[in-house]
Amino acid sequence: MTTALGGLRVLDQTQVMAGPFCSMLLADMGADVVKIEPPGGEHTRREHEIAPGVSASFLAVNRNKRSLVLDLKRPEGVAVLKRLVATADVLVENYRPGVARRLGVDYETLCAINPRLIYCSISGFGQTGPYADRGGYDLIAQGMSGIMSATGSDGGAPVKVGVPITDLGAGLFAVVGILAALRARHVTGRGQFVDTSLFEAGVALSQWEATQYWYTGEVPRGLGTAHRLNAPYQAFRASDGHFTVGAAKDNLWTRFATLLDLPHLIADPRFDTVGKRLKNRGALEPLVEAVTAGRPRAHWLAKCEEAGIPAGPIYTVPEAHADAHARARGMVQELPHPQIGRVKTLGNPVKMSATPPRLRAAAPMLGADTDTILQEAGYGGAEIAALRAAKVV
Repeated sequence: MTTALGGLRVLDQTQVMAGPFCSMLLADMGADVVKIEPPGGEHTRREHEIAPGVSASFLAVNRNKRSLVLDLKRPEGVAVLKRLVATADVLVENYRPGVARRLGVDYETLCAINPRLIYCSISGFGQTGPYADRGGYDLIAQGMSGIMSATGSDGGAPVKVGVPITDLGAGLFAVVGILAALRARHVTGRGQFVDTSLFEAGVALSQWEATQYWYTGEVPRGLGTAHRLNAPYQAFRASDGHFTVGAAKDNLWTRFATLLDLPHLIADPRFDTVGKRLKNRGALEPLVEAVTAGRPRAHWLAKCEEAGIPAGPIYTVPEAHADAHARARGMVQELPHPQIGRVKTLGNPVKMSATPPRLRAAAPMLGADTDTILQEAGYGGAEIAALRAAKVV
């Protein structure tokens, strides 16, 4: 079976989340991803270890990769990297700006060796601008991008999105940039520098919030589960928990009010258009919940399904994984690991008819592929032994 990115070589000099997530997605699509780790491995390997050098967080974003240990603080290590770069297609790094240049592995240096190289940098704030030198974390980016001010309940304290949305968003935008650069290289024959950041990912993902501010003048605030531009489009309380409903369109609102046995609300001048329902959401919500709180969520979900109204339960993470649809779509997988047996991993959400993503191997053991990778780069046995003896690899 062919893969979409088969034949591409990616050098992965990233750690933690955003960069490893980006390179893992490329690996799923068939790229040969060589994870280059410092002596001792990236620190994520040792966070709450479940086996020596293996942590759950490392397993999460490093499947389908090969591991090479390389000391880039040594000139001999930099020389090895340059040799690998000569035949690579992509390099991904998430150093703080300036570090790659100090190590001698910056874009300008490496593209002189391989003009076809696509060099992607993922950082907290990008390579330019007044905050370029700052370190970046998802929490900081969520706060500075405006996401936290628009999350949580109205009038409540700022709330972080439960998943590392700017880390993951930056990784996804990096994949888009890399794939676009590969397409451009097909035309021009040359690679280029791709630069994205956690901060920009947070800003770019705030589409509804920016729209609300620009076109209404209102500063977005936390709305709980409600939508900024539509109503009712939120979670409602049932007798045994909460469920979500998307009934903002007039035809859906009519059906929803009818199944709640509240037909008088359809023509109520407070609620007879989307704009009015949005404006008067505070009055609408208790009227709806006075009814929904009297029956279990399964009752309301069945009613909504019968009426053709989009609705769903609010799952815990294990409930989401156990759902029959998640299973049918392959979103929970298992892979063999040499130290701990079979390990769970999330499936790839992209389905392709001809070149589907493939989950081939769990995250690699530290340095497991060092010799093979060096041999592929033309190093002989004696040279590899000398590099090992000098602790360069």
